[in-house]
Amino acid sequence: MTQTIAPRVRTVVLLLLAAACALLAGAGPASAHAAVTGSDPGQGAVVDKAPARITLTFSEQVALSDDSLRVLDPEGKRVDTAKPATVSGTTYAVPLHSGLPDGTYTVAYQVVSADSHPVAGAYTFSIGAPSKTSVSVSGQSTDDGVVGWLYGFGRYVSYAGFIVMAGGAAFVLACWRRGAGVRPVQRFVVSGWVALTASTLALLLLRGSFTGSGKVSDIFDLSLLGQVLQTKSGAALVSRLLLLAAAALFIAVLFGAYDKREDAEEKRDLTFGLSIGGVVVAAGLAASWAMSEHASVGLQAGIAMPVDVLHLLAVAAWLGGLGALLVALYRAPADTPVDAPAVRRFSQVAFGSVLALIATGTYQSWRQLGSWSAFTDTRYGQLLLAKIALVVVLVGVAWISRRWTGRLAETVPVEASAVREKERVGARADGTGETTAVGTGETAVVGTGETAVVGDGDAPAEGQGDTGLDTDEQPGTESADSEPADSERAAQLARQQAARDTAQRKRMRDADPHRFGLRRSVLTEAGIAVVLLAVTTVLTQTEPGRTEQEAKAATAATASSSADEGASGALTLNMPFDTGGEDGKGIVTIDVDPARVGGNEMHVYVERPNGRAFDIPEVKVEFTLKAKDIGPLPVAPDHIATGHWSANGVQIPMAGDWQVDVTVRTSDIDEVTVSKNAQIG
Repeated sequence: MTQTIAPRVRTVVLLLLAAACALLAGAGPASAHAAVTGSDPGQGAVVDKAPARITLTFSEQVALSDDSLRVLDPEGKRVDTAKPATVSGTTYAVPLHSGLPDGTYTVAYQVVSADSHPVAGAYTFSIGAPSKTSVSVSGQSTDDGVVGWLYGFGRYVSYAGFIVMAGGAAFVLACWRRGAGVRPVQRFVVSGWVALTASTLALLLLRGSFTGSGKVSDIFDLSLLGQVLQTKSGAALVSRLLLLAAAALFIAVLFGAYDKREDAEEKRDLTFGLSIGGVVVAAGLAASWAMSEHASVGLQAGIAMPVDVLHLLAVAAWLGGLGALLVALYRAPADTPVDAPAVRRFSQVAFGSVLALIATGTYQSWRQLGSWSAFTDTRYGQLLLAKIALVVVLVGVAWISRRWTGRLAETVPVEASAVREKERVGARADGTGETTAVGTGETAVVGTGETAVVGDGDAPAEGQGDTGLDTDEQPGTESADSEPADSERAAQLARQQAARDTAQRKRMRDADPHRFGLRRSVLTEAGIAVVLLAVTTVLTQTEPGRTEQEAKAATAATASSSADEGASGALTLNMPFDTGGEDGKGIVTIDVDPARVGGNEMHVYVERPNGRAFDIPEVKVEFTLKAKDIGPLPVAPDHIATGHWSANGVQIPMAGDWQVDVTVRTSDIDEVTVSKNAQIG
């Protein structure tokens, strides 16, 4: 049965590994966590005269370089005149040459979001009338080819290395302390350290090219490496390398002094010290991801980062411990098998980890999605649903493993009794001249002058008629070499007997149907965990559903605004907002008519994401013309209906690119200010 089923299980695991590779290969390695939520001029807009500058608004702060914002004329020549600069908050601008001719212009951007992910893209606008352009907008994508794929694979290996190292060490300390002396388990944990160290160094080298040109030749550019070291991501990677040095010391003690310690009290003290030190180092390593990725920015970053650390530690304890258990079940020596109490302890650790994952995962899902519709309407939500499904399947298989553990525990007393009987029988062979039967027709010699038969009992151990004495010797005679020869032969037979005993114990262990069932279910768990880790890696590189929906709403609002302006000359601005509190998400719409110098009529509408109007405690509007240092000019509209405020006689003193700031307060403590630029006059 073992020979029939095991290959099938290995085939399933290989298929799961292939699926994981396919997920990584199909992932967009440069998928961003920041998105463009507004621009001036807007995408596809046609303006009467050339703008003095181009502004872009992102969903979060981004890092700029000299070439982050480029504006190209119809011939592909740059028409921007200076480095991009921050206008306010998340809005950035680049000035343009004056007197630009009519035609279609391309705005290309390539920045790095606050959570370390590159953001790139392009759009077009026209002056006077649209024209042909030689610039390919589709070429301005964030697909970095080989470098992007290598960076994504490096992230996967770094996650896997951390899980294997931290989870394997936790399994030894918390569940199976005898495993500290088992060589396959040692190699498993050390391989995690090596994988994490190597991938961290690779990510450090790849980072500059990944966020810049995407060229393989730039990987070893020391100037780019110097720039990376000055960024938040570079600092996180360097911190990870320093913590890995401490992790190497921890592993050396765990598999060195700790394994050799025999005094119970000293070993208990060392266990406590290693446990505290290991948790500190593992938490520090987990924080190197939390401090540089999406948990460090956006809504409730102060809560999100420790939650992210706890989430990573729970994943490592569960999946890394699962891998260590798999190694122990398949590779542990016959004289040091993983026992049922160790498996039960791991089951308890895994159960606690699953509870922690449910709690932290629920919070992360709410923070990244923001609405139920994002589960199905965004790529992030769809991947999250796939991850949840895999976790449910993994928990189901773990429940099966728990049942096998219970059955295995019932067989332990029987196995222990057999071992004691074997030791008792072996002890009788210690006397001179005694013979112990081992198997069919086998006898072992311990002492001088004893007969040894190794095999099936049909032939002597050495040569025809061999009785354990030299063939030239006669009974009753003595030889000077007799005693050393007998000792050497006894030692050889003892080694052979030990090898047979070990092989027999291994066969008995592997033949146990309960242990075989446990090994098979744990192997299946490990295979599912490989795919789960791949989905998680892709998920961390995908734009969150909350951001994606805000970007879509902003794009729709810009299109609606352009259409309204072309139809009536009035100005309409739609701005999504999210105060973070209850009923804190919606869209505020500003209508300014006729949007010219002098008196204007302004209407403010507040709607939920589903389009239904609702009231909020306060809404305020301010107009600022930064180019002329005018403003802010406050406007306090009057509430006239549900979700509707109005103000008459709003004075605009001169024409220009006005910034419209709207402050929305949804409760006593929850408020937010959203902004958008508009040409008035």
